[in-house]
Amino acid sequence: MALIGLGWAVHELWAPLLGGHPGFTVVAVHDPDPVAVRWAGSRFPAARLLNEPGDLRPDEVDLAVVVTPNHLHAPIAISLLERGISTFVEKPVCVSSDEAAALAEAERVGGARLLAGSAAWHRADVTALRTLLPRLGPLRAVELSWIRARGIPAPGGWFTDRRRAGGGALIDLGWHLITIGMRMLSWPQVTQVTCAVSGDFLARAGTEATWRGTGPAAHAAPYAGAPKDVEDTARGVLEIEGGPLVTVCAAWASHSERDVTRVVLDGATGRAELTCTFGLSPNGVGGSTLLLHRDGRAESVDVPQQDRGAEYRRQLDLVPALLADPGRPGSAIAEVTRTIDIIERLYQSAGVPQLTAVRPR
Repeated sequence: MALIGLGWAVHELWAPLLGGHPGFTVVAVHDPDPVAVRWAGSRFPAARLLNEPGDLRPDEVDLAVVVTPNHLHAPIAISLLERGISTFVEKPVCVSSDEAAALAEAERVGGARLLAGSAAWHRADVTALRTLLPRLGPLRAVELSWIRARGIPAPGGWFTDRRRAGGGALIDLGWHLITIGMRMLSWPQVTQVTCAVSGDFLARAGTEATWRGTGPAAHAAPYAGAPKDVEDTARGVLEIEGGPLVTVCAAWASHSERDVTRVVLDGATGRAELTCTFGLSPNGVGGSTLLLHRDGRAESVDVPQQDRGAEYRRQLDLVPALLADPGRPGSAIAEVTRTIDIIERLYQSAGVPQLTAVRPR
């Protein structure tokens, strides 16, 4: 395996997972930051240090993992796929439909596999929620929300620069929500969308995701003049052809005390409500709660409690089988194309986010 990009996600997720996994060996790494490269050299001493991703040879690796700023995901993955190197891309896999089309063509031309990150789907609580679907009857409404209390990643860094991030909370958190919701509905046709976005918290002190090591002390000086032209909150509605109404709310920051994720499936014969916290924030609700409402009664459904980040381990465990599956080519990019299409349409409906400089009293 090769790691392209050595930032926070590699430090906190990929490196610990790979270090103890018997099925993977890191043979090459790349990052333009010399500090990151030195760290990788000590963490993976047998790995070759690449000057650029193009130095990676198809014969030396089974899979390249792209974990870079968003705007580099597709360009790097395209170059790898075209040369026959199977590639795993963290979400968002791309930032436009044009990039999705180029990824599909690169996968076809190079004959390699594109795999897409979607760790939340592999959470134990999401799996438990999915088992309740047959008991709910035809779905009438789906509610998807991931609302952080204080979780803006590196304000003033690339995350809040639309040119490099492709968007804000919607493309970051909303990608997970849309993927989960649409998979549960078997990817129906979305006939109409509407969306509103805002940026009320971007200028407020104390709204940073300090648990990512992105607090004011670390980032205020380097990024003081960088753009903050994305939304911190997006609220959207998807109209499904012959299906339920789907609402999506993704927020990096809010007036709430805790970071809360909710997935609610409301059907003709029952309603299932999952309350938890996606991701790695330590400011979550402290476990997962799954309720099944039927005939005026609420039943608590047992959910296996998982260690922080366990869904990423499950995702990694599936990679060898996905690479070997003869029916796999094209399936990931098909889903990616649908996801980015929905996100693009939501952004088009919302227009440019209104950034404000409101200061809390």
